[in-house]
Amino acid sequence: MPGRGRCPDCGSTELVEDSHYSQSQLVCSDCGCVVTEGVLTTTFSDEGNLREVTYSRSTGENEQVSRSQQRGLRRVRDLCRVLQLPPTFEDTAVAYYQQAYRHSGIRAARLQKKEVLVGCCVLITCRQHNWPLTMGAICTLLYADLDVFSSTYMQIVKLLGLDVPSLCLAELVKTYCSSFKLFQASPSVPAKYVEDKEKMLSRTLQLVELANETWLVTGRHPLPVITAATFLAWQSLQPADRLSCSLARFCKLANVDLPYPASSRLQELLAVLLRMAEQLAWLRVLRLDKRSVVKHIGDLLQHRQSLVRSAFRDGTAEVETREKEPPGWGQGQGEGEVGNNSLGLPQGKRPASPALLLPPCMLKSPKRICPAPPVSTVTGDENISDSEIEQYLRTPQEVRDFQRAQAARQAATSVPNPP
Repeated sequence: MPGRGRCPDCGSTELVEDSHYSQSQLVCSDCGCVVTEGVLTTTFSDEGNLREVTYSRSTGENEQVSRSQQRGLRRVRDLCRVLQLPPTFEDTAVAYYQQAYRHSGIRAARLQKKEVLVGCCVLITCRQHNWPLTMGAICTLLYADLDVFSSTYMQIVKLLGLDVPSLCLAELVKTYCSSFKLFQASPSVPAKYVEDKEKMLSRTLQLVELANETWLVTGRHPLPVITAATFLAWQSLQPADRLSCSLARFCKLANVDLPYPASSRLQELLAVLLRMAEQLAWLRVLRLDKRSVVKHIGDLLQHRQSLVRSAFRDGTAEVETREKEPPGWGQGQGEGEVGNNSLGLPQGKRPASPALLLPPCMLKSPKRICPAPPVSTVTGDENISDSEIEQYLRTPQEVRDFQRAQAARQAATSVPNPP
């Protein structure tokens, strides 16, 4: 048989395959010599060139997959199909899972971490393809703990050296708001609480952009901010019927969980809106509070850019301006402003200065309790005992000097006083 090599005994090329039980052999048809017996090969070229390959280098070694890894790969594919991801996403997530499983730290991890690894690979794939998927949605599908998931996610990103872009805030708003059960009438949602999806989404996006411009999103989890913005957008579209609804009841009607910082984010958003309302003359006379300002959110968002510039000032720019001002310049300027009564203020009263546009963590820095310094009773004039002074002697010369000084002192004390 040509192309199969030659017989080492007679040099014939008539080699045939002879299956002996389950073992394939190459036998010379002219002299009957067994040319190969039980050869493991990786490719057809190796088999044609009659090159033996050890089992550790063969494909049989590499194709062995543990049960845990097989179960994880099935879970990755099942999760991609549940989320209706494209086939390319599924292949990428499977490849990431296989790469992560090669590390000994992942193979020896607990079962809970291996289950979370499935969601991490899918989430990384979606983030790289700009697919709107949140970490909370994955945790809900896998019944996983959010803290364990986030720590495993960061570990896998660092372990594999992946470049994962952050999720676009607008896409996150669209995905999160789509899960709200307020866009169609149902027995659990009254008709007055049903809202058009496009209107609510448009206003929520504007409020989230406002929160981003005023440092309410930076360094924080985005879902509490989005929840508070969605609640305000929903209230502002029909304030007469919805002002009496609380944030907790709103989340219950929408069938979403209430993040515990959402109430704080809501108060911060309302404070920003009140600052902006003070810049409009027709709203300044109404003396709005955090409840009534919701009715005018549409007007405030319409003039958002100019109102934010007039209601807030840049803290960094102010510090630089103060450094450049000559001494005594502010006093004369202030006297002129006090005397100016064009704004309708009482005589001698200045207009309120704009608030600093800084992150909340810098405006309200946490107070740290400074411990009182320990009271020391050591003055430095205390006498050092002979047993303690040995701790301060370091060299033999110091020891000899100390012994000489002790002998001199004893000699001086033993000499009687002259009459």
